[in-house]
Amino acid sequence: MKLNLGFGKDVVEVNITETNLLGVLEPNRIDLGLSGQEEVKRAIRDPIGTQRLKDIVKKDEKVVIITSDITRPMPSKVVLLEIVNELREANVELKNIKIVFALGCHRKHTEDEKRYLIGDELYNQIECIDSDGQDYVNMGITSSGTPVDIFRPVAEADRRICLGNIEYHYFAGYSGGIKAIMPGVSTRAAIQANHSKMVKDEAKAGEMLHNPVRRDIDEVANFVTVDYILNVVLDEHKTIIKAVAGHYLEAHRKGCLFLDKLYKAEIPERADVVVVSPGGYPKDINLYQAQKALDNAKHAVKDGGVIVLVASCIEGFGEKVFERWITNAQHPEDLIEGIQQNFELGGHKAAAIAMVLKKVDIYLVSELSDETVRKVFMKPYTNVQTALDDAVKRTGENSKIIVMPFGGSTLPEVVASGENLNSVRTIGVEV
Repeated sequence: MKLNLGFGKDVVEVNITETNLLGVLEPNRIDLGLSGQEEVKRAIRDPIGTQRLKDIVKKDEKVVIITSDITRPMPSKVVLLEIVNELREANVELKNIKIVFALGCHRKHTEDEKRYLIGDELYNQIECIDSDGQDYVNMGITSSGTPVDIFRPVAEADRRICLGNIEYHYFAGYSGGIKAIMPGVSTRAAIQANHSKMVKDEAKAGEMLHNPVRRDIDEVANFVTVDYILNVVLDEHKTIIKAVAGHYLEAHRKGCLFLDKLYKAEIPERADVVVVSPGGYPKDINLYQAQKALDNAKHAVKDGGVIVLVASCIEGFGEKVFERWITNAQHPEDLIEGIQQNFELGGHKAAAIAMVLKKVDIYLVSELSDETVRKVFMKPYTNVQTALDDAVKRTGENSKIIVMPFGGSTLPEVVASGENLNSVRTIGVEV
């Protein structure tokens, strides 16, 4: 069976014996309703687990709205307009509203970037500020030892509203919810304590209830009240296709369930070999970006198997801290130990790759030099067919193979027989 995979701005072809092919995983097909601003309005009119926002907030209360920084795809200007309109209906004066960009450990914005994120209308009327990890209030410590150090304007507000988008997060399970608070407006020490739990087995994409990172994040709500959230799910064009609003846990969980219907792909068992592409340019422009597809693919492969990662990586590593961590490591274990001792953004993705390498071999089909690929502890290839043939030689001629053409947005999940499994050649069903 011949299959095409995105590779940079081109496609590459791979031929797989049909008796070996366990499945081709693609996003599920689901019926969508409203989209964009109209979907945001619908969610605000129909909150989950709370009253409408206009009935929660009182006229003279100080309100902070926490939203994502410029590194995230969150369409803040669309959502903020509707949130502010709702606050106006509660007769909240604009001088009592503050918009806070959740930087986590990221750099500060320029004023032009702030204006771009929230739009001219709101920028000219409402104070908008970056979070600052040096100006915080300690509000306690979680049961797993994470200090609840919250940016002072957020900690001292009467009402807190969290915005964000929901997508799979490779060690927090899902983005969104009160992730806007932790790590969004928390200190570096707090983020370090929380994110160091990423090395635990249950700290993985699509895992919520048993995920130590996510449980720690959600526990922060015991110390700092979140009055309301509005989260969105975006399609590949960054269009809002689902919005959920209301209670910080109940609404978030509904959004996560929608994401699962769209992007979770059921498989009957793990494969010996997984061939995965991020989907081509720009998702495979560098190794830093391609890591997301690799991390999703790990859920479809047996321990001791092989992942064939098909990613151009024409621009190399893609992030300086990530590159420094990888090039300074002598063994994958160095990266895992290092991130536990000193969490650093960029280094965390290097550690995530190392965690995959603990369980499987990675054959990288790319435009990187062989020397560079070996430096990241992978086996270099320039041809996907050669890489797959070598993988099958290692795992056996009867090896089962799964192909993930859109690895960055498809999350495999093993479902036992009788649990609504749709295990035909292409696993993608009407929901």
